[in-house]
Amino acid sequence: MSRLNDHYKNDVKKQLTEKFGYKNVHQIPKLEKIVVNCCTSEAVTNSKVVQSVVADLGAITGQKPVIAKARKSVAGFKLREGMPLGASVTLRGEKMYEFLDRLINITLPRVRDFRGVSAKGFDGKGNYTLGLKEQIIFPEISYDQIDKIRGLGISIVTTANNNEEGRELLNLFGMPFSK
Repeated sequence: MSRLNDHYKNDVKKQLTEKFGYKNVHQIPKLEKIVVNCCTSEAVTNSKVVQSVVADLGAITGQKPVIAKARKSVAGFKLREGMPLGASVTLRGEKMYEFLDRLINITLPRVRDFRGVSAKGFDGKGNYTLGLKEQIIFPEISYDQIDKIRGLGISIVTTANNNEEGRELLNLFGMPFSK
């Protein structure tokens, strides 16, 4: 079991119940899933780019990514329906907690001039989305083996009812929000 999962079961539930006064155990917010995705416009001209994205996401998450394909053809972008554009991974359970632990404690501190993540990434329902400009901040990615620096989108989906509950949940997990 990961350290964050144990921390959630023991400390976080108790602190959230004390702060928000939940009457039922099922009201306490928890992490549902984490979605990591990467799409690139280069995939339109070079089909090998998607394989590179898949390899990077696989190394970062430890799970096989799903290739994202275009839903519609758009002539202006030289895009055809079914053309691969990127990849995404949905993490749940133990892998989700392990990834969040590595993100908070190892990866984010490696960002240059890091002053915390923005607290404006909440969607109104307690879910948090964060964008990273470089995949090389993850220790699993070797700087010598990448062909190009690409960004990632990370969405943390919670069962919280509002932003305040979602932010408090992530705060208790150790998410470094900027002041």
